[in-house]
Amino acid sequence: TWNSSMSFSTFKNWNCNFKVLPCICPVSKPYIVSQKFVLETLAGCIQYKSLLDVVVNAFFVRDGKYCLISERNLYIVICYLATFQLEELGLQHFSRIVKSQDTAKMHKFLRFFFNALYLNTWIKDEWSRFYDSLYVKENWIDPLLRWQPKVQQLIEQLMDKLSNRTTTVKTSTVTQPKEFNLTVPKPRAIPIPLPIPVLEKGPPVPPSTYKPPKEKKQLKEVKIKNRQKAEVSVLSSCSSIDNIPIKLNAAAILREGALYQQKMEQELKRIENLLRGAGDPSEFLEWQKQMRGKDLEEQLAEIECRRLQGKLSHEEAVLAHQNVTQENKKKADLMREEKAELMHQYAEKRLQEQKEMRELVEQVVEGHKNAKQAKLKLQKYKQQIVQEVSEENRELLRQALEEEEEKLRKRCELIQQIRAIESLPILKHKFVDLTETGGHGLICEMSIVELRERLALLREAQKAAEEEKRDQIIHEKQAKEQLLLDKLDQISVFRAELGRAAALNVDSIASGLGAKLVSCERCSAFLLLLFS
Repeated sequence: TWNSSMSFSTFKNWNCNFKVLPCICPVSKPYIVSQKFVLETLAGCIQYKSLLDVVVNAFFVRDGKYCLISERNLYIVICYLATFQLEELGLQHFSRIVKSQDTAKMHKFLRFFFNALYLNTWIKDEWSRFYDSLYVKENWIDPLLRWQPKVQQLIEQLMDKLSNRTTTVKTSTVTQPKEFNLTVPKPRAIPIPLPIPVLEKGPPVPPSTYKPPKEKKQLKEVKIKNRQKAEVSVLSSCSSIDNIPIKLNAAAILREGALYQQKMEQELKRIENLLRGAGDPSEFLEWQKQMRGKDLEEQLAEIECRRLQGKLSHEEAVLAHQNVTQENKKKADLMREEKAELMHQYAEKRLQEQKEMRELVEQVVEGHKNAKQAKLKLQKYKQQIVQEVSEENRELLRQALEEEEEKLRKRCELIQQIRAIESLPILKHKFVDLTETGGHGLICEMSIVELRERLALLREAQKAAEEEKRDQIIHEKQAKEQLLLDKLDQISVFRAELGRAAALNVDSIASGLGAKLVSCERCSAFLLLLFS
């Protein structure tokens, strides 16, 4: 029986583990290698996989933490042979199978599996989840407990083998090398030396190699001339750059208009501050510098204070660590004393429990004497319960029959009604009235005529909205064009006034009037712009 969930790689791994077993066929003749035994063992491992996984998984969790997971199939096979094939194989051949494997692994696994406490407690409980508990106890747990003393001897033998293990080094014969029977080569003739050629004397190095080339000097002179020409052309272009016409688009016009508007607002603000009596900001800058120096000194003092606080906190932490260490030592001493006291109480409790167990055993022995009377009473009680249960079952069966008859009657009536409805004539032709609704009972129902009228109204409303939107776009476009024209007029006025102010500034510098005339001309230019 092959489980489809088992992969080919799992079968291959198990097959490798079966190769190391002395495949035994239990017949009266001498034991021979049997393929049938291997297949039966493989089928049994697959059939009882859930039971074997319980033991092997627990072994890897408890005693086999450092075992390789690749050895899992080996433990499954040994567990299967010990549980299901030990009676058939016998202890002698089971011992041969175990001793053919690694001694330490087999000793660890058999000591874990044949532990009487484990067999009677959690192994029995886990196997009872898959099979009946009585069947598990009689067929698997009890035979394992019967074989446990003999298997314990095998475990002791494995333990002795582990304790007396000596490493034996196999001595191998040293290979003696022999010379090859090769043909002896003939001695080679000494070649005649060739004459050494005499090199011809080369021509001398030309003097131009160590002199800079003339082209480099010429290029340097051309570079200087080109630079002078470029400076002259730049000066001439700077004088005529103001007369170059610049093509403006809408974004450039709005950007330049916003720039001039910002400059005008700044100049107005400066004039207002002068009219209000604003002074030189040097005193404020000096005060600001002093305040920043004070803030810097305070920050440095705060940093130094934090550093000292850090040192203090480190020393406090060291002292706290020492105090905690001393407190832990005191707590450890107290816990040792409490542990000794608890161990003493536990010993007294164990003695008390043993005494109670002896009394309980005596009571059980006395109770066995009256077991026959208790069995008779229990038998009578069970007979009475059976009679009551049979009467209740009859009553329940009668009620169930009545309910089924009632359901069957209702079903027949329903079938008759359905057949009567199906026998009525059906109107094949249906006349459509476009002015009537569908009659589905919805609030939003409407006839086809009403739907067409509403669609016509919606189309008219959509056309009107499109016309209104088109008119709005045309008005916005005209307003934007007018705004751009106004901005262009304003920019031209700004440029003219700024050019006039620059000319006056140059004249005032030449005549030595100073910065007072410049400020007056700026004020007059911006006042003209404001009032124009």
